[in-house]
Amino acid sequence: MNQNKVIGLTGSISTGKSQISNYLKSKGLKLIDTDKIARDVVDIPEVVDKIKSQFGDNLYLSGRLDRKKLASIIFNDDNSREKLNEITHPEIYKIILEEIKNSNEIVFVDIPLLFENSELNERFGLKFDEIWVVYVDRETQVKRLMIRDNIDREYAEKKIDSQIPIERKKELADVIIDNRFDLDFTIKQVDDNLKRLKDEN
Repeated sequence: MNQNKVIGLTGSISTGKSQISNYLKSKGLKLIDTDKIARDVVDIPEVVDKIKSQFGDNLYLSGRLDRKKLASIIFNDDNSREKLNEITHPEIYKIILEEIKNSNEIVFVDIPLLFENSELNERFGLKFDEIWVVYVDRETQVKRLMIRDNIDREYAEKKIDSQIPIERKKELADVIIDNRFDLDFTIKQVDDNLKRLKDEN
């Protein structure tokens, strides 16, 4: 029987989730990067065949997907986007679940849109023992995003508003990693929770 403890790691744009992911990896912990899986899945032969069949052979140039061309097809076409999701989502979740199954330790699943994708997680059987949310308040989020992407406040707020509000995610979390202050403060929270998890295991 699988004794893994599966931790969903999420946050919102510019809350610093990647910082936590990198720290967990540096500690030698198992971390599944769902963004990377989603990027790589389009190179799996069965997926390539399905994408070609749905959208045309010319999307693959020298064996590599022309991501810009595909993006232009699905950008303003909900039907095409849905077709692509029908092709890729089962494979993405299959890989995630396989990686979890093949690990005998605490497993972190880095999933940026964890709450936004809750229906998909449920449909494909991805369950979490705990959900960790990397948190900063909205104003900090806006300021960091403006600096990070060199954009104005209006555009930063528009990008942030495309996701579930961070305060709502905070309410839904089992563990909150408060990333508003210095790195030492953040890392101490991570370490304390890692110790608790290992003690519980």
